[in-house]
This record gives sequence, C-alpha cells and structure tokens, in this order.
Amino acid sequence: MTTALTTIDEVRGTLTKMQPQFKLALPAHVPPEKFVRILMTAVQATPKLLEADRQSLYQAAMKSAADGLVCDGREAALVTFNTKQGPVVQYMPMIAGILKKVRNSGELESISAQVVYEHDVFDFSFGDSESITHKWPALSVDRGKPIGAYAIAHIKGGGIYREVMTEAQIMKVREVSRAKDSGPWNGPFADEMRRKTVLRRLCKRLPMSTDLESVMDADDDIFQPEPVQAPVERTEKTVVSEPAPVAGAVVPGKRGRPRALAAVAAAADPVTVQADPVQSVVESENPAPVDDII
Repeated sequence: MTTALTTIDEVRGTLTKMQPQFKLALPAHVPPEKFVRILMTAVQATPKLLEADRQSLYQAAMKSAADGLVCDGREAALVTFNTKQGPVVQYMPMIAGILKKVRNSGELESISAQVVYEHDVFDFSFGDSESITHKWPALSVDRGKPIGAYAIAHIKGGGIYREVMTEAQIMKVREVSRAKDSGPWNGPFADEMRRKTVLRRLCKRLPMSTDLESVMDADDDIFQPEPVQAPVERTEKTVVSEPAPVAGAVVPGKRGRPRALAAVAAAADPVTVQADPVQSVVESENPAPVDDII
C-alpha cells in the first residue's frame, strides 16, 4: 500500500510541475489546475495506468491538452495496450470530444450519431434523394441487439451528410484497433464506440478545421499497428541525429497540416520511470454517447 501511495504522489507531483506546459496547450476556458485534477481522478480510478510506461502517460496527457480535451472518460480517455517494449498509455478521443470539436468548427448547424437495434424501425435510401428514418419501439419493449449505426450532419447553407454502417462493418473497425480487448469497446462503452465509429467515418467527408484534424490524427493512432523496428546495420559512418523537438514547436500532422503540441517534449523531462504490465481504460460513471471513428 505504501508503494502505491508513493507512486500516486510522484505522478501528482510531476503533473503539477507540468502545469505551465498544459497552460500553453489548453484552451483558455480550461484551467491547468482543473486539467490536472481530472487526470489524477482518472489515474486513481484506474490504478493499472501506473503500471505502464510513465513517460507515455505524461505524453498522452500532453496530447490531450494540445487537442483541448480532458481525460474524463467523456471527451477523452486514457487506454493502455501492450507493445514489444512493454505496456504503454495512449490518449483516445471519445465521442463527446469529437462532437465538441466538430460543433466548434463553425461549419455545422447540427450533427448526431445513433445506434440501431434489431427491434427498431429503421429505413434508409441513398441515391438522388437520400433519407434515413429511425423509430424506437415502445419504451417498454426491449430493443434487442445492436445491428448498426448512423450519423447525420447538417451543414450551414443547407447541405446534409449521412453515413450508415452495419454491425459487421463496425466490428471490422474494432478488429484493427489496438485497444479492442482492453479499451472502451468492452463493457458499457461499447455502444458509444459504435456511435463514435460511424461519426468518425462521416467526419472524414465534412469540412474540417486543423484542430479537428488533430483529434482525428490522435484517434487514428489507436488503429495503427505497432511499428516494427528494422534491424540496425553497423557502419563506420558517423550518424548525426536530428535535434530533439523544442517546446512550443509546430509539428506537421499526418495530413500535412501543422499541429501545435505546445510542449510534448517537456512532458518527458520531469521524471524517468520503469514500465510494468497493464491494460486499462478510464471510464466515466455517466459516459456521453460515443460515435465510432475509423
């Protein structure tokens, strides 16, 4: 028990020291003190996060701050998965966080995503006149198993975007996720991940700001296979390594657009830790709906 308390105190102290870096990355309405309190709540609710590589925990927190999302299980979550180098922590945007970014883009009138169950009344048609009709059965009737999900976005100016996915298509997305066995796909978050998946697919067709692309990039990382290290070839040549990233530097994102990570490099400064085995996810008692992302 003493060791666990000491570890938590160590993490709390490091995150507190990182508040100046968090402040540079976070939007003005999220105080760094509140951001750290939420992080500590997440860590205390899921102690196994402490058993993963500690630097990956700090870097995940920094990326969450750079995207302006808090790791409360609603806007974002901290998930862990095993790698050849040991278990690591990764930040995962959740449906509420993606919806927040989409709505803040200023391009939409409304956006929503829903799960369809086998006893629901559901009909859709594509072509020149696309439409979706979805009705619940009576509230007293069990809706049955999930059979799919859909998302609808109304763009300013009158345009409407729709996306429909079957349960089989959604499960294919889950299968390529690195967190499929230890993350929010399991337990009460599963339907939120279905919504997140179809919403994520729809968002790829919507006008997106750089901030939203950054969130999509972070979620894409969850679906990437673990990089395989190529064998090192010994050579007599002198190899000059690239300089480490500077705090506050602008780092190009996957889609070729700049992504400001205020001080990701600084996240690695406060402490050096050892990795231990773990798999976990931050869960909220009252999760917001999560649409699926692919």
